[in-house]
Amino acid sequence: MIKLTIRQMEYFEALAQTLHFGRAAELAGVTQPALSAQISEMEARLGGRLFERGGKSVAMTIEAQALLPRIETILADIRGVESIARRGRSAMEGRFRLGIIPTIAPYLLPHVLPDLKSRFPTLVLELREAVTGSLAEETAAGRLDGFIAAMPLDFPGLVTEALFEDRFFLAVPANDPEFASPPVPPESPALERLMLLEEGHCLREQALSVCGSVKPVAMASYGATSLTTLLQMVAHGLGVTLIPEMAIGPASDMRDLKILPFMEPMPSRTVCLAWRRNSRRHDECVELAGIMRGLRGALLPQAA
Repeated sequence: MIKLTIRQMEYFEALAQTLHFGRAAELAGVTQPALSAQISEMEARLGGRLFERGGKSVAMTIEAQALLPRIETILADIRGVESIARRGRSAMEGRFRLGIIPTIAPYLLPHVLPDLKSRFPTLVLELREAVTGSLAEETAAGRLDGFIAAMPLDFPGLVTEALFEDRFFLAVPANDPEFASPPVPPESPALERLMLLEEGHCLREQALSVCGSVKPVAMASYGATSLTTLLQMVAHGLGVTLIPEMAIGPASDMRDLKILPFMEPMPSRTVCLAWRRNSRRHDECVELAGIMRGLRGALLPQAA
């Protein structure tokens, strides 16, 4: 009788999703040699090749393609059993490792942390702030249980759940004569003075997409790594910048700053929670997403 382990089936699923041993190992949260050894043992037990290796490329054999839906069904059933076993216990307890991008963290966390502490007193939340690419890699590797970022997220093996739309406004110097009559059209020449975060921040790419054909100022010489730094620069007359709606409240204390709306339809970003597709904490992530979605009114007073 052929005996396959759950671990082998999970590694098989990860490799089938990514077709790359390195990324599959990250997705499974193990080293590449460990994953390769289990795949080889699985092939030996089944008596045939499941994956064709050719240099850096990996391809599924016909046998593997036929096997995949059955293994996915088995693993789904096993995860269902785990979910049933958790019923009657607190949905969120113990250690939960949550990543969050810098352009969301200072605005969302003051609202969500007290709420989670009140609801789940036994929850130990460990936070990691980094750019989207790093958080996705750490989640795929099992070093994070989930992370908060902006869509779209083009990473294999991740599940995403939209939380809310966060509209963009334009932050300008308070006494700038070019912005006497908002709303701001997307083709406004003033956007040539748009200052950006440095490479790696998704807000940079979102700002560039808002500008359309207008070419903004390059920020490489400034090395701005935070939205707070950009807003300070705007207040001192060095340019203009994009500000998410959730950051408007904290920025309202800056006297030399004025926040203006764009013309409808206003540009926005979709804030989301992401986690591994085969995560055992799927139900907790779904519940966490629901809690954060409920904070929309407090986070986005302009839209309420």
